[in-house]
Amino acid sequence: MYFSTPLFLWYFLPAVLAAVLIAPRSARNAIVAVASLVFYASGAGGTTLLLLACIVVNFMAGRALEPDGTRPHRERRNLLLGTVAFDLAVLVVWKYAGFATEQLATLSRWFGGDFPVLQLALPIGISFYTFHHISYVVDVYRGERPALREPVAFVTYIAMFPQLVAGPIVRYREIADQLPQPRTHRLDDIAAGFPRFAWGLTKKVVVADTLAPMVDACFATPAEDMSFAVAWLGAIGYTVQLYFDFSGYSDMAIGLGRMLGFRLPENFARPYSSVTVTEFWRRWHMSLSRWFRDYVYIPLGGNRRGTGRTYLNLTIIFVLTGFWHGAAWTYLVWGLFHGALLVIERATGHDSAPVDPWARRGRRALTLLLVVVGWVVFRAPDVGTALTMIGHMLLPDLAGLTDIVAASVTHQRVFFLLVALVVVLLPASTGTGPFLESVRSRQANALRIGVMTVGLLYSGLLVATGTFSPFLYYQF
Repeated sequence: MYFSTPLFLWYFLPAVLAAVLIAPRSARNAIVAVASLVFYASGAGGTTLLLLACIVVNFMAGRALEPDGTRPHRERRNLLLGTVAFDLAVLVVWKYAGFATEQLATLSRWFGGDFPVLQLALPIGISFYTFHHISYVVDVYRGERPALREPVAFVTYIAMFPQLVAGPIVRYREIADQLPQPRTHRLDDIAAGFPRFAWGLTKKVVVADTLAPMVDACFATPAEDMSFAVAWLGAIGYTVQLYFDFSGYSDMAIGLGRMLGFRLPENFARPYSSVTVTEFWRRWHMSLSRWFRDYVYIPLGGNRRGTGRTYLNLTIIFVLTGFWHGAAWTYLVWGLFHGALLVIERATGHDSAPVDPWARRGRRALTLLLVVVGWVVFRAPDVGTALTMIGHMLLPDLAGLTDIVAASVTHQRVFFLLVALVVVLLPASTGTGPFLESVRSRQANALRIGVMTVGLLYSGLLVATGTFSPFLYYQF
C-alpha cells in the first residue's frame, strides 16, 4: 500500500483522517499507532513481527536508561551499548547477511568450495526504524528527553506511517514534545498539510514516474551499445527522477504528518543549487545527515581531534552512508566518492562558497556535475556498468540513442524532464525551501496553488489508471 495507490488515497487515508477528527483527543495516538501497524503489515507481512520485537526491546530499555539516579552510570552505559548492538545486529543480519555470504561464496569458489548464500527478505523500512530506535535510546540516555511511559505513544513515534518506510528520519528529540500534547487544531492541521501532500504526490506521480521508463532503458543498455547520448540522458534523467521521487515522498510524509497533528523535519532544501559538495549534504536528505552528525560523527570526535582525525571521521561517515543505502559495492563506491570530495574540499579550503558571483556559478556547475556522476554509480546495477557509463559521458561520440532508448523518449517525458530541470536549476536566490514555498509574493502563491491543483488532478488520473511505481527509497 503505497502513498500513490488508490487503496491508500481513496480508502485508507480518508478513514484515518475521519477517525482522527471524530475520536476524542486522547485516542488520536492510538488511532495513528494502529493505522500505522496496519499500513506496515499490508506490505511487510510476517516481518511486522520483527518491527514489533524491536519496539518492545527499545521501549523497555528506554525506561531503564533515564539518568534519574536509580542506576549507576556504568550500568546505564552498558545497557545502552547492548540495546544499540541489538538494533544494529537486526539491521546487519536482515539487510547485509545475504551480501556478506555472497562475497564469501564467491571467494570460496576460487578455492573449490561451496559456501552457502543466506537469502532473507528485506523488511520494508528497516534502515529507517532502526535509526529511530537508536535515536530514542541515545537521546533518553543523554537526558535530552525523558523516556515515554505509554507504549502507544512509543509505537506512534516509531511506526508513524507517514515516515515509517522512507523517512524523513525523525530524531526523538524533534518529536518528543509533540507526542503527549493534545492536538486541538485538527481542521487547521489538515488544511495546512494537504497542499504539501498534494505537491509531493504531483512530484512523484507526474514527474518521477513519467521519467522512470526512460531512465531504466538507459541504465539497461548493454556496454557494447552504450553511447555518449544514452549515458548523459540516463544520468540527467536519474538525477531528476531521484530528486522528484524522494523529495516528493518527503513532501507527502511531512504533509501527512501535519494532517495528523505532527510537524516532521524538512528533508530537502533545493540541493541542486549547492555551490559545494559540503553544502549539497546540508541540503540533500538532511535528516540522514543530521542523524549521522549527532550519533556517529560527533561521538567519533568530529573535527575536534586534529585534521587527520577529521578526515578519517568524514570517510567513516560516508562509508556508513553508502552502506546504509544498500548492500552493494556501488553504494560503497558512491559513499567513498562523496567522502573523498568532502575531504578534498576541506583540505583545499573550498568547502565554503566563493564571494564572486561568476566563481559561484562555476563552482555550482562543477558541484552539480560531480553529483550527477555520483548518481550514475548510485543507480547502476554494478560498478562495471557505472564505469562504462561514466567513460562514455567523458568521451563524446557520434552514436545516437539505441532503438529501445529512443522508443522510451516520448514527447511527454521530454517535456516533463525539461520542466523539472528548470525547477531544480532555478537560481539559489529564490529561496532554500521547497519549490516556491519560500517565496511569499502574491504571484508566487497563485502559481503554487495553480500548479498544485492541476498537478493533483493529473496525478489522480494517473493513479486511477494504475500508472504508478514504488518509491525508490522503499528499497533502503
